[in-house]
Amino acid sequence: MNSSDSILIKNAKVWSEGRFINADVEIRNGIVTALDPVASSPLSSERHLPPSAEIINAKGMYLLPGLVDMHVHFREPGYSYKETIRTGSKAAAAGGFTTVCTMPNLNPAPDSPENLLTQLEIIRQDAVIEVIPYATITRLRMGHELVDYEALAPDVCGFSDDGSGVQNEEVMRRAMSEIAKTGKILAAHCEVEALLNKGYIHDGVYAHDNNHRGICSESEWKEVERDIKIAEETECRLHVCHISTKESVQLIREAKARGVRVTCETGPHYLTFCDEDLKEEGRFKMNPPIRSRADREALRKGVADGTIDVIATDHAPHSESEKSKGLEKSAMGVVGLETAFSAVYTTMVKPGLISMEQLAHLMSTNARAILGMPAAGGIKPGVPADLTLLSGAGTSIVDPATFQSMGKATPYSGLELSGHVAATMYAGEWVYRAYI
Repeated sequence: MNSSDSILIKNAKVWSEGRFINADVEIRNGIVTALDPVASSPLSSERHLPPSAEIINAKGMYLLPGLVDMHVHFREPGYSYKETIRTGSKAAAAGGFTTVCTMPNLNPAPDSPENLLTQLEIIRQDAVIEVIPYATITRLRMGHELVDYEALAPDVCGFSDDGSGVQNEEVMRRAMSEIAKTGKILAAHCEVEALLNKGYIHDGVYAHDNNHRGICSESEWKEVERDIKIAEETECRLHVCHISTKESVQLIREAKARGVRVTCETGPHYLTFCDEDLKEEGRFKMNPPIRSRADREALRKGVADGTIDVIATDHAPHSESEKSKGLEKSAMGVVGLETAFSAVYTTMVKPGLISMEQLAHLMSTNARAILGMPAAGGIKPGVPADLTLLSGAGTSIVDPATFQSMGKATPYSGLELSGHVAATMYAGEWVYRAYI
């Protein structure tokens, strides 16, 4: 469908000004042009539609500003045998996402305007949704030499060395001081490499019972503690990536109470699983690892009380051969874009741990506010028609063979999840539609 055509989405539960209201939403030329509450003006939204308009009955469905994932790996340029901008963005659309932020562990690494341009050109050519890159914090993500943040800032969502924590405290302090001047976020992969001890899963029950080398929780929270301290000193906007431990949750909760400019994310898999659920398969191996039952409960509470701002997938595709070598030898990383909504809905909403209103914040509007994107306050006339239709109805068995992503490794494989993405619209065009 052309973005110039008119579309009317009727009878949806529309996210507007922090709540869901029953309303009709009209879209023209890629922009939301009208929002009519159903109770106050039934059918009024149809009066001025052209005969060619498409009318969608979304009764019982939730209409949100498009979901946003602040943490994905699309592997291009450099590793397109794992994923491409094209396949990754199609997977994102199937997961309800209209904006994703790509991490910089690429070749070439986006550590200069010239290297960043390589990625931007592929995005312009191949992406079916909005794809915004991160630039690196340090040259080649090696943790030593700072990059030109001012030159890179206009084309990126922020700065990250994801996959590697910046080990040197003084380097991180100088980086935060300079990044603070740009107004962008520093997205920190918090990991003390000296504490890893060649581990590859959580240092907990499963590791001890099955003779695996464990990764201690301190390797994460110790660097979270350090980076919060530096952010407090420099007033940098710190965003802590993929938190997985109860100590990280508490450190961030306390920092927010002191007024530190810190936000954070966790992934759906950390909310669903604990290390007691592990199997001897590469699809359960990611970094940070799935932690203990106590860590999972702390993360769930952190999501419920607002300490955790964002659900981000850390979508990290690898080839089948890289993920078929068991827990010890498989590559770190799992895919998550196409299961994210159903996983969070099943794990958190259905049991009553959070509401659909909270899910809307966690998967859409909080990230929009952090990144300075449109529609952080919800759907209203004048905002871009980047929209997601979600349904809590029905269940399905996760089958990675159906994924748009080239990566198939997921801990959710074979599980029954509730809810689904009905359709995704980007710039007024349907980029995914399955249930309308």
